[in-house]
Amino acid sequence: MKSRFIAVMAMLFSLAILSYTKIESNFTISELKALYSSGDYQKWPKPEVDSIVYAQGFEDIGTLGKPEFPEKNPYTEEKAELGKVLFFDPRLSKSGQISCANCHDPELSWGDAKRVSYGEGRQQGIRNSPSLMNIAYSKVFFWDGRAATLEDQASFPIQDTKEMNFHIDLATKRLNKIKGYKPYFKKAFGKEKLTQQEILKAIATFERTLISPKSKFDKFIAGDSTQLTNRQVEGLHLFRTKARCINCHNTANFTDNKFHNIGLTYYGREYEDLGRYNVTKKAENVGEFKTQSLRGVSQNAPYMHNGLFPNLRGVLNMYNAGMPQPKRKENQLNDTLFPTTSKLIKKLQLNKSEMDALEDFISSLSTGAYKMRPPVMPM
Repeated sequence: MKSRFIAVMAMLFSLAILSYTKIESNFTISELKALYSSGDYQKWPKPEVDSIVYAQGFEDIGTLGKPEFPEKNPYTEEKAELGKVLFFDPRLSKSGQISCANCHDPELSWGDAKRVSYGEGRQQGIRNSPSLMNIAYSKVFFWDGRAATLEDQASFPIQDTKEMNFHIDLATKRLNKIKGYKPYFKKAFGKEKLTQQEILKAIATFERTLISPKSKFDKFIAGDSTQLTNRQVEGLHLFRTKARCINCHNTANFTDNKFHNIGLTYYGREYEDLGRYNVTKKAENVGEFKTQSLRGVSQNAPYMHNGLFPNLRGVLNMYNAGMPQPKRKENQLNDTLFPTTSKLIKKLQLNKSEMDALEDFISSLSTGAYKMRPPVMPM
């Protein structure tokens, strides 16, 4: 009993010391917990944000509001229900075997848990399939931003030869011949045959309903101080300060909806991917990829546009080291496409304890599985 009492007292003493330990910002953990869980963003410590980020319009992290639906495609329950059926229907592919849900599986946090996706004939793509959770809050789509709207985005996989390998016109004709779809079409659009634009609108409407439940982070900043551990609170503060995550992973969705070259272009090597340059053909966009949301990120391994990072700690280690900073070789001095890592990327000098805290905080942005039973296919 005596040894057990000593052990318990030692644990309580350690927790007390942790609560009042000053971290680099000169706040104690107890002070940080009170400030961040106050329910008042104005009381939060000021984030450490680069001037260029402020100049572009900085918005701090927070809780997601209600998603907005575009004027040209307003929400209706009937349209969302049709979109759900279409999302799971493999008949949108040439072979009749690949659906949207193949790469965005509700059992796998709306991704596919693969390094890169597989499509028609088991063909491999070149990029990782990101989760569709909270896609309603995105302003640009795909890793390279080649689609301006979610409706536009929905057409690309259908027509991609390595994904669903079907022409959208032919997919539309096929669906219009299925009698079981007619009641769905009638309820959603008031007619029994649809255009390709209407099919894409229905899919996009369904995808905008995929909203994650409140995370521990959301509940914590709303006033429930019990939701985050002391270490997670430290990680939250590091996220907004020393760790520099806030420069790109800002807004309530933890993404700036912008493109950055973080040094993973693999220029001139295996896995080379020029990113946004393939869309714009502008040299300054070489190696730039969209900032992905960190909500639910701990459930969505592997990571980065090529899926080469199997775990989150590996990604954090790379950021801590300052990411790759390629140097020109003599034969590359006049290469106008030679990639330059973003100036926002710097060595962080985080120690192991700080890395643990940061990783723990990021895990608080996940909410567990959000599964959905596939609908019965119309015949």
